[in-house]
Amino acid sequence: MQIAKQYLFAGRVQGVGFRYSTKRLAMGFDLVGWVRNLDDGRVELQVMGDEGEVADFIEEIHNSPLGHHIQEQEERRIPTLDGVVGFTIR
Repeated sequence: MQIAKQYLFAGRVQGVGFRYSTKRLAMGFDLVGWVRNLDDGRVELQVMGDEGEVADFIEEIHNSPLGHHIQEQEERRIPTLDGVVGFTIR
C-alpha cells in the first residue's frame, strides 16, 4: 500500500550535509519525495512509497551518521505526492 508521510527533524540538522545524505540514502529505496531546510532550523522530508519501504528508509536515516544529529522527529500522514518523480533536494 502506497503511503505519504511528512517528517520534521530538529536538532543539529542543518549545515551537516543532512539533505545530501538523505538523498543518497533514498537511492537505495523505491520511494519518491523531497527534503528541504526550513527557516526555523529544522529539516522537512516528504516521502511516498510502500509503507514498509518508508519505515525502512526512516530507520536507515536514524542508523546512519545523520541519526546523531536528530534530537526530535515529528511524523504525520499527508496526501499522496502527485506528480513527484524521484527524490530531490528543494
